[in-house]
Amino acid sequence: MSIQEQIKELVTSNDIVLFMKGSPDFPQCGFSGRTTQILNQCGAKFASVDVLQNDEVREGIKTYSNWPTIPQLYIRGEFIGGSDIVMEMFESGELQKKIVGEN
Repeated sequence: MSIQEQIKELVTSNDIVLFMKGSPDFPQCGFSGRTTQILNQCGAKFASVDVLQNDEVREGIKTYSNWPTIPQLYIRGEFIGGSDIVMEMFESGELQKKIVGEN
């Protein structure tokens, strides 16, 4: 299975998945930490992938999404964005609606 297939499997088999630096308990960058805090404030149950553990995943996720930075949030297979977009969506209430399954 290629790295792109592995990433697709992770994205489609979890309702919410965050590709981040570090773990939700020990984020290794401020942007990953902020995104984790926002998801926790929303009460979201989410899977996380530490891109620092695997260079292939770290580079592969950037190709998969065509997005150059980490963290990257996916909800029900849809690429949401990075830390700034997640923050904007949270402030507008749009993120909370996506998490509970509203459009």
